[in-house]
Amino acid sequence: MANHKSSEKRIRQTKTRTEHNRYYAKTMRNAVRKLRAMTNKEEATKLYPSVQKMLDKLAKTNIIHKNKAANIKSSLCQHIAKL
Repeated sequence: MANHKSSEKRIRQTKTRTEHNRYYAKTMRNAVRKLRAMTNKEEATKLYPSVQKMLDKLAKTNIIHKNKAANIKSSLCQHIAKL
């Protein structure tokens, strides 16, 4: 258990940030999953910019790594091209 006031605060901050990051990472994963499940090219093309924006924001705030965001965007482009 924490013995210092600052370490208790740090524990609270870490818990809050973890919940925040987990929410946005899960939202991103669901959006990517939804886009990969699409079979209509027009709908997928309309949804892609919002997913791309989400990935870029998460990479900018270090919730996910920038290379992971780039890899996901690349694979989504390939998926849309195959439709």
